[in-house]
Amino acid sequence: MSASEALASTSLARADRVKRHAPVDRIYHWLTAASVLVLMGTAFLPIIGWKFEWLTLHWTTGIVLTLLVLFHIVRALIWQDWRAMVVDMADIRNGWRALAHAVRRGGAAPDKPGKYKLLQKLYHLAIAILVLSVVVSGLLMLLKIDTPLWRRNPYWFAADTWGAIYSIHGFAAMAMITFVMIHIYFALRPEEWWLTRSMLRGWISRAEYLNHCDSKRWVVSDRG
Repeated sequence: MSASEALASTSLARADRVKRHAPVDRIYHWLTAASVLVLMGTAFLPIIGWKFEWLTLHWTTGIVLTLLVLFHIVRALIWQDWRAMVVDMADIRNGWRALAHAVRRGGAAPDKPGKYKLLQKLYHLAIAILVLSVVVSGLLMLLKIDTPLWRRNPYWFAADTWGAIYSIHGFAAMAMITFVMIHIYFALRPEEWWLTRSMLRGWISRAEYLNHCDSKRWVVSDRG
């Protein structure tokens, strides 16, 4: 194969790709996943009997997760189309149609979604609430431990307020276990593997784009 033929073949292959996730967003995703898993491990493994020095690793990883969340918020508001994650009337209509078909009521079939499905948007909303609850309550709980950066001061809040903070942190952390399991389960399902691959390599094929997405709701250029 000549150099020109190789270049043409490469260009053709790239033309068949639709960019779904930028490299920076994939790095953010996997760093966040690693942080959440470390936080869950350091929070719950000692409870079931795995004894190790978990506290320092837990709060430092919490700081890392906080910085990642702040980065994601700023990037989503300034450089990304945050509206892509907002549930709109088309999503609600499609959700109702899908539910009607699931219970065999018939009617019109649901249309293709845009870049994200309704369930993805609802999952994102729920996980955002949980992560923000964990982060905010965790940052407040740092007031009760000594670190190289500050000295503990447990008298910032009354006992009842501390109880509420600990309850929110614990409930959100336990709920995160369920949501992480849901995320992993759907990521490994064969029919959803095209989405998982896109988080690994950044793109989906043109055929996957046309088969799964409404090109009017998720408009991409010829270059992806």
